[in-house]
Amino acid sequence: MMVAAALLLLGGLTAVGAPRLLALADWPDREPVVALWVWQCVVAAVLLCCALSMTLSAAAAWQAVRGHVFAGAPHGVVDAYAFGATGPWAAATAVTLACAGVWSGAMLVREVVGARARRRRRQAELLLRAPLLPGEEPAKGRLVVLEGERPDAWWLPGTAPQLVVTTAALRRLEGRKLDAVLAHEQGHAQARHDWLLHCSDALAGGFPQVPVFAAFRDEMHRLVELAADDMASRRHGRLTTALALVELNEDKGVFGPAPTAQAHVPQRVHRLLSAPDRLPPVRRLGLTATAALAPVVPVLVTLVPGLRALG
Repeated sequence: MMVAAALLLLGGLTAVGAPRLLALADWPDREPVVALWVWQCVVAAVLLCCALSMTLSAAAAWQAVRGHVFAGAPHGVVDAYAFGATGPWAAATAVTLACAGVWSGAMLVREVVGARARRRRRQAELLLRAPLLPGEEPAKGRLVVLEGERPDAWWLPGTAPQLVVTTAALRRLEGRKLDAVLAHEQGHAQARHDWLLHCSDALAGGFPQVPVFAAFRDEMHRLVELAADDMASRRHGRLTTALALVELNEDKGVFGPAPTAQAHVPQRVHRLLSAPDRLPPVRRLGLTATAALAPVVPVLVTLVPGLRALG
């Protein structure tokens, strides 16, 4: 059946072409929130192409599936998809894509379960290092202050996200710099960036050989930091946010010649200090709307034979 093959081809072209186009574009660093949306739409379009191709292949291979998928549809619509002309590849395609879908779900479950286990361990560590006073009740969304010689701040996602800051960070950061760091972490919590990271890590971990999923993971980890930087800078200024980022990370060796796990920090500081101009509102709206159309295209491709039969 040609529609299922066309969907696979469309998904492959999207998976190969979209990351290259986004890598060549100069606007994602200027508009990280829009870039996050575009990446999600691209990955959704690829996954939707696979899901629809699996459904049509299964409908071509097995009459029972066809009866459920096209229940109530006129005979002319069913005939337009030419299910009778399919070869043995339809069942193999359906089974392969179904296995890939089950594997994706399993990887997502593994990622979420692992993240929850890590969060529980960190919460237990927080409770050990910052125990509740007698009679004190745990408060939702509270700020946790830890004794520590290294300045640091982070957030623990969950139903009640917690902001954690060390005493060294409180001593080093003063006034608006501390406010900027806290606003950055609050930006992560409010946007629920943890779910984007879970999904991207699950896809990249389940399909390490698929370039679009690896690029999706790398860009999610980078863009969520830029989006949180922008939220902090809008509240407290770019210079203040950049200085806070420097003072918080200068003891970690991230500004030295040797690469570290946080090598992206100097680029973030440079971006804040260079103050790139935002895109005009019309172009932001255009990019957002264009990206939203990406998952619609596979649906339209799927419906073309049926619409022709009805028309």
